[in-house]
Amino acid sequence: MSEWGIALIAAGSAILGSIVTGFFAWKAGHRQAVAAEVAGQAQARALISTVQATLDEQRRTRVLDHRRQAYVEFLDAAQCCQLDRTNATRSRLMRAESMMYVEGPQSVAAAASQYAGQVLTSNHEETEGARVAYLMAVHTALEQA
Repeated sequence: MSEWGIALIAAGSAILGSIVTGFFAWKAGHRQAVAAEVAGQAQARALISTVQATLDEQRRTRVLDHRRQAYVEFLDAAQCCQLDRTNATRSRLMRAESMMYVEGPQSVAAAASQYAGQVLTSNHEETEGARVAYLMAVHTALEQA
């Protein structure tokens, strides 16, 4: 074979080798890009899930804190009304009792209503059972939340 033939075959082999190598490199790069996209999406989903769980826990904590404050406010209003049954303390107790129906659950609201009724109509010794029932309902509600 002549030198030109050998040169053409060598050049053609080099070009064909470059094309094949380039094709396989492109395929490998494409697979890596797809894998990186899938991994990135999985990481984004995990991050969103973590953020959502954190926000849910913060919301739950705020709700429980708000409930605790309302429960304590009712207890304080009841004790103030027991010591001094003025219109102001009765009104405060009634507002705090109404808040129990808003905050819930129903078991706490019912116990609060019973306790408020006892505070408004009985002496201090007779209200202790209703107070204890209210506190037990509050503890149960907070443990279950």
